[in-house]
Amino acid sequence: MLHSSVVAVAALEGSDTVLPCALSTKQNLVQMLFDWRKKAPNKQEVFMYDEGCHYNNGLQGQDKLFRGRVSHFPEELESGNASIIIRNVRMADSGEYTCDFPRLQPEQTFIIKLVVECVLKDRSEEKSGAAPKPYTWILNTTEDRALLKCEVPGASPKPKVEWQDSDGNILPAEEPQVSYRGDRCYITLLTNVTKMKTNLLHCVATQEELCHVTHGEIYVHYHEKTGEFKSCSGVGVFIWGWVSGVLTVAAPLALFVAAKHIRKRGLLRENRDDPSKDP
Repeated sequence: MLHSSVVAVAALEGSDTVLPCALSTKQNLVQMLFDWRKKAPNKQEVFMYDEGCHYNNGLQGQDKLFRGRVSHFPEELESGNASIIIRNVRMADSGEYTCDFPRLQPEQTFIIKLVVECVLKDRSEEKSGAAPKPYTWILNTTEDRALLKCEVPGASPKPKVEWQDSDGNILPAEEPQVSYRGDRCYITLLTNVTKMKTNLLHCVATQEELCHVTHGEIYVHYHEKTGEFKSCSGVGVFIWGWVSGVLTVAAPLALFVAAKHIRKRGLLRENRDDPSKDP
């Protein structure tokens, strides 16, 4: 059996990635067999082609983790190309793959090492310990500045917390206040802001170990006439939405009660004018 040198392929999580495998002789593969497997954890079947039959047209045996995500290049089989493309690669796809030609004499095997690099994104739904969305609000104000507070509760491992403007620039902040409850970390970060060109600010929590990032935002506006800072954050919007919802339900109810009260007063007035009527 002949083994080629290991070919390394790097890919970003979520991208479509080609794993190369081609015969140097450019031998026609249309009527041949080639088999792709992932070595760990248990030689998973990734993609098999056998004289026109393959895992995407009825051939059985493909590992469920790769179903619907792997295809080959039919138009390039005649030139000896057995490469495959894996769509929407995941971190779990990282590892060594073999591209094997068991019917060649001698048999040939190519080894490809895939390294999938994670992309920072919100993984709060999939990772235990991922930092939840930070809470943000104005703690207090003076004539020319506002003190903003950000809280990140219950994260593990300890996240990096930063205040950023809408362009991603890091804002000066006080030393983070950190406390622990068991293995969970609680962080508070304060920053002072003055009148700025941009009023939309973010408190960003990042956990590189989990490839996790999340943020809370707050809109801070300085009113020139009143000399006051005003804010609007996700929490504020939620509260207003709840209040407006209550008002939406309460308004028709109030009208109904008022109408009933007016009708009752009218009946009482009629009874006073005509004692023969019983209310």
